[in-house]
Amino acid sequence: MYLTLANVLSLDTLASVLSATETLTWQPGELTAGGRARAVKHNLQADLRSEAGEALHAALLDDISGHAVLRAAARPRRFSRLLLSRTEDGGHYGRHVDNALMPVPAGRLRTDLSFTLFLSDPATYDGGELVIDTPAGDYTAKPDAGDLVLYPSGAIHEVRPVTRGSRLACVGWIESSIRDAAARDILFDLENLKISLAARLPSDAPELLAMDKSIGALLRRWADA
Repeated sequence: MYLTLANVLSLDTLASVLSATETLTWQPGELTAGGRARAVKHNLQADLRSEAGEALHAALLDDISGHAVLRAAARPRRFSRLLLSRTEDGGHYGRHVDNALMPVPAGRLRTDLSFTLFLSDPATYDGGELVIDTPAGDYTAKPDAGDLVLYPSGAIHEVRPVTRGSRLACVGWIESSIRDAAARDILFDLENLKISLAARLPSDAPELLAMDKSIGALLRRWADA
């Protein structure tokens, strides 16, 4: 699944986030990379453990985790802690694969899906495209500020060099309650079909009840308890 979700952050929230980033401490991004990724990660990363950082983290996670389309597509069970990156002066993040397991307070999180929430207006920087390998070719994304790209954590991907300006982005990982990617896609299609039917049918239509029954049956079959 490769999706770009528009307006995950409102303009007001985005302005608050950008203002808050000016108060944060930044450190080399390779300090948080694992395995081969450490050698190809050339950016800066914010320290979100400060009081201001934790407040920003909470605000971002609230908007991301509450987004209806993301919830339907990803079926989140758990989110990782978020990372806030800044890439500039030729910085980039070379081709890599995200770690399959990441430490969280309750143990380890299985990374089923990754996301990048773009925070900078694309007109303010050159380069910095997120490029993801797919069976159909490269999926290249440089969307508007406030938009989020959702993609499989097992996909090879990169951030191309930023040759002008500064690219701010928030990244994170999701452990889905639906482990199988094909099953998630089926459920997402059914949710979209239900929305389409609901726009044309009365709320008590038998077709909608049958759709709810089918989605529920598949969730019982596929969801991790």
